[in-house]
Amino acid sequence: MSRVTTSLKVGALTIATIVAAFFILRFVDRSSSSTDGYIVFMQMEDVSGIVKRSHVRIAGIPVGSIEDIRLVGEKARIDIRINPDVPLFEDAQAGKNVRNLLGEAYIAISPGTPGRRQLQDGDEIRSVTRSATPDELLQNMSRIAQTVERITLAVERTVGSEEAQQNLKDTLSNLAEVTAALNQTVAENRASIRNILSGVEAVTTRGQGDALEILDNMRVVSAEFRRLMAGKEGDQGGATEQVKGLVDRVDRATQSLEKTMANLESTTGRLERGEGTLGRLSKDEKLINEIENVTESVGSYVEGLQQLRTILSLRSDYQFRAQTVKSFVELRLQPREDKFYSIEIVNDPRGLTKIQQINVNTTNPNDPNQFQEIRSVTSNALRFSLQFAQRFGPFIGRFGLKESTGGVGLDTLLLNDAFELRQDLFGFGEVVRPRWRLSLGYAFLNRLWLVGGVDDLMSVDRREYFLGMQLRFDDEDLKTVIPFAPKTP
Repeated sequence: MSRVTTSLKVGALTIATIVAAFFILRFVDRSSSSTDGYIVFMQMEDVSGIVKRSHVRIAGIPVGSIEDIRLVGEKARIDIRINPDVPLFEDAQAGKNVRNLLGEAYIAISPGTPGRRQLQDGDEIRSVTRSATPDELLQNMSRIAQTVERITLAVERTVGSEEAQQNLKDTLSNLAEVTAALNQTVAENRASIRNILSGVEAVTTRGQGDALEILDNMRVVSAEFRRLMAGKEGDQGGATEQVKGLVDRVDRATQSLEKTMANLESTTGRLERGEGTLGRLSKDEKLINEIENVTESVGSYVEGLQQLRTILSLRSDYQFRAQTVKSFVELRLQPREDKFYSIEIVNDPRGLTKIQQINVNTTNPNDPNQFQEIRSVTSNALRFSLQFAQRFGPFIGRFGLKESTGGVGLDTLLLNDAFELRQDLFGFGEVVRPRWRLSLGYAFLNRLWLVGGVDDLMSVDRREYFLGMQLRFDDEDLKTVIPFAPKTP
């Protein structure tokens, strides 16, 4: 009877886990069903930062996902699945937008004008806007940095010498003295200034009519001057001499401007020939090459961040013999399709077992004076895994730390990666025989896996059978908090 009750509990727990995982999946990704909606496509010259299954947005709201990306001729074709309740029209526009400084991008769509022909399954979005690439932004930043450097050098030459700094100090000191004297003068003559302002106000009030008459006279004088310059009047004697004087002053100003332009041309020639500080900097090929190398390094780093995938896995297994639950949290940093780094935290009901070798001194005449004890200590602590993985066709080889011990692993992916057969060998030195774990996973829904298998195959006493659920998805927001990224060659 107890066995039947246990089986019923296990069955009820399994059903509850599947139902809860299904609702969690629907909450995390409401677009998990890949058969809803209709597919349209677009062609772009640059799809850097865009990955499969990423969101497509209208006004910042997800309305679909990227189904496929492939090369067609010299352009990239992007297949987009749009939700069935979101209509697109023949004048719809699409483009690539960048979400943050790391270069993470997504497809933004303007649905077009209602009333025009609505796009159907298989139609193309023909209007595609082009956005600036990270390389163009870096080139603009490099040019701005060069301009700032030239301005800084000019300022340094102006105030960098001791004599210039002393002159600047003297000027500021004189200005402070003048300001203090002006404040004192204003304070001493405040009453007089108030009387003067009152008088000016009274004169202004009484002289508004006179001011208007003066303005009329100025208009008449301006008209007469224009007629004089146009030659419509005869020689006016003194007025003509004044005009000639004005022309002479304009001529002298023109000559001064020509001299200034000549000096500017001479300075530009010195820069071109590499003379002076600025000229040497503009002709220093080594410095220019170093700046180009730094720009290329920054571009490579940004490209590595764009290609990095952050895959998060949440998994819980029910262990039938121990009647307990084992939990896993895994983060994969995947800079390329054939390589990733796995970081895992495991809550194992078995705990963490360590082997301790203790030297014991004794005065018991029946025992040796000194002997060694080997103790196996098990503590209730979390286990950690840190592994490097490399893919070769359908196989993935792994090595590193597995649940706080050295270990290796081999995964086999079948039927378009829908089935995953995993083998792990670890726990060397923890027990007499290392632990051999064999598990099989099946992705029966998008991002939701059913996992089952056997743990510790080589130990009859410690052998365990388990069945669980795993939620695996790309978390693009993790890129913004990761302070490093593996650089791809």
